[in-house]
Amino acid sequence: MASLKLSDYDFHLPEERIAQTPAERRDESRLMVIRRSTGEREHRRFADLVDYLAPGDLLVLNDTKVIPARLYGTRATGARIEVLLLEEVERDRWLALVRPGRKAPEGTVVRFDEGFEGTIVGVRPDGSRLVQLHAADMTVREALARYGELPLPPYIAARPEDADRYQTVYAREEGAVAAPTAGLHFTPELLDTLRARGVETTTVTLHTGLGTFKPVSVEDVTTHEMHAERFRLTEETVEAVRRTKERGGRVVAVGTTAVRTLEHSAQSGVLAPGSGETRIFIYPGYRFRVVDALITNFHLPKSTLLMLVSAFADQTPPAGMTGRELMLASYLEAIEQEYRFYSFGDATLML
Repeated sequence: MASLKLSDYDFHLPEERIAQTPAERRDESRLMVIRRSTGEREHRRFADLVDYLAPGDLLVLNDTKVIPARLYGTRATGARIEVLLLEEVERDRWLALVRPGRKAPEGTVVRFDEGFEGTIVGVRPDGSRLVQLHAADMTVREALARYGELPLPPYIAARPEDADRYQTVYAREEGAVAAPTAGLHFTPELLDTLRARGVETTTVTLHTGLGTFKPVSVEDVTTHEMHAERFRLTEETVEAVRRTKERGGRVVAVGTTAVRTLEHSAQSGVLAPGSGETRIFIYPGYRFRVVDALITNFHLPKSTLLMLVSAFADQTPPAGMTGRELMLASYLEAIEQEYRFYSFGDATLML
C-alpha cells in the first residue's frame, strides 16, 4: 500500500548536491535511466537520450516562457520592497508576493523606476498581494522587460552569465515564474537528431508557479492543497497523442508540468483539449492515463514533485518494492554518484 505520510518522502540531501550553475552545455548534464519494472539504473549523459527513444515515440514539451517577474522598488519612505509577480489576474493587475509584506498594506505605492510603479490594491488571507502596475511612455510588458529580473530559485547564489540558460530553447508562451527545468537539457541539435530518427514532438503550455514548488506542511499529504496554475492543451497535441497510442509508441512527458497538463486533461477518461487552471496533485495511488515515460530532474525532499515521480514509479514497480522505495533508492545512489539536484541539476529518464 502506498505511503501517504510526508515523513516517508524525506531523505538527506547534502547542500553541495544542489546545483548552483547549469552544465557548460545543456545536453552534457548527466542522465540516470530508471527502468521502473526492474529497478535497474544506468548512468549516461543527456545527449544519450537518442539511445532510449524510438521511432514513433512522442516527446511532449512545455513551451511556457519565464517572465522577468521579480521587481525591486522603494516605498515613499525610501525603504526597499521586493515584488514577485505570480499571475496576471486582470490587465496589468497581478497576484504577487511582496517582501517585507508588513510594510506593504493596501494603498502602498512602490516605485520601480521613473514612470514605472505598482500600487497594492488588495491583501489576500494567505499574505499575497494584488498589485496594479502602471507604466508611462511604454506598456507594462515593456517595463517588465526593462526593469524586471528572471525569478531564479532562492537557493541559487549567483545569476548565470547567460540568463537564457533559465529558459528552454523552445520557450514561446510568456507567463511562467519558474522554468520547466526538465526541458533545460535540450539543445536544438538534440531535438533535430531525435526528429530525424522518427521521434515526434508536440507542446503543451503550463505556466509554472507556486503550485509546483509550494512546500508541503501537513503530515497527511492528501490534505495538501496545490495553487492553481494556468494551462493550455491544443487539439493538435491531443491528436498527436492519439496517433502515438494507436501506433504503439510511447508518450514521453518532458517534466512534471507536462505530466500534470496531460493527466489533468484526461481526468474524464478521455484526453480532451482545453485551457484554464489546474490544481491536480499526483501522489502514489494515482493511475496514469496518458504518460508512458518521463524525463525530469532530481527533486527535493518532501516535495510534491518527489511524490509525483513516486506515483509514476508505482505504476510498474519491481517485485517487492514500491515506487516510493524505488525513487528513494535511486536518489540515494544519485547522491553517492554525485549527481546534481534541482533546477540546474541533472536529469532522470523513467521508462
